[in-house]
Amino acid sequence: MSESSNKITYFLAGASIGALVALLFAPKSGRELRSDISDATRRGIDYTTESAKSLGEKASHLYTSGREKTSELYSLSKEKASHLLESGKGLLDEQRDRVAAAIEAGKQAYRDKKAEALALNPKETTDSEPAL
Repeated sequence: MSESSNKITYFLAGASIGALVALLFAPKSGRELRSDISDATRRGIDYTTESAKSLGEKASHLYTSGREKTSELYSLSKEKASHLLESGKGLLDEQRDRVAAAIEAGKQAYRDKKAEALALNPKETTDSEPAL
């Protein structure tokens, strides 16, 4: 319970006790006193019932509002996570393609140098060189 609702509760309890004491010390007949106590009790019950309904409505509204905001945040975070995942996959594919192109360029450079070396010195054999 919050501090303000505690203050309201204490205020209502004090007001009820004060009203009861005032009624007991008032110079009235028994029937009038019982009627006044009964009326004060009914008013207190009515006020408490109305306060409880109001509090219930506020709690329901806060719950609904919180639930909607939570759903919105969940959807937004899900979209962002999906977007980040797709971006990561794209970067991974791009890097894989770059590495494959670099390996292929290295192989081609090796073949070119090998062909160039064979063209300059046709007598060398290529049996001792590794195959790619």
